[in-house]
Amino acid sequence: MRRTAASLAVAAVLLATGCSDADEAAESNTAAAAIIAAATSTTTGDPLDRPDVGRIVRVLDGDTADVEIGGDVERVRFIGIDTPEPVGGFRDPECFGDEASAFTERLLPEGTLVRLERDVEGRDPFDRLLAYVFRHDDELFVNLHLAEQGYADTLRIEPNVAYASLLADAVGLARELDLGLWGACGGADVPLG
Repeated sequence: MRRTAASLAVAAVLLATGCSDADEAAESNTAAAAIIAAATSTTTGDPLDRPDVGRIVRVLDGDTADVEIGGDVERVRFIGIDTPEPVGGFRDPECFGDEASAFTERLLPEGTLVRLERDVEGRDPFDRLLAYVFRHDDELFVNLHLAEQGYADTLRIEPNVAYASLLADAVGLARELDLGLWGACGGADVPLG
């Protein structure tokens, strides 16, 4: 498959440049090699060399984790969702907070590789990195999965709203079905935060 893609890339470069002699063809082959290297570099090598990939150091609560990125540990706040606070968290504990934290820990055990997708604003007022979190191995959209399973409510803060509608739909369905915190904490009108 990779050889076919590489051959197509070389052919496309040669056709696009309209090579008429050997020197032009050699230059085009060099350009094609650069295109192929760029196209295949994300599928080979260490994923941790990518600036959007990190390793889970620890989960702090249902919507926050410490992630090692490029040798530095960043506190990452999951955009678009809000999970209840656990016992020993930053605020007073809330119903289903311990369960939400435990669920996120099961999804993202220490050492798990994650891909972080950014939105418009990069950090919150607490200097936490804001990101949509995807498990690297299977591309599970963690923010969405927490919402779908009833472990999170929506938290819409402009301008970071790339997935706001998707997350709101997931939370709406989880509320209707009394999943997770919606069934355990008194129904669809559970206030968070």
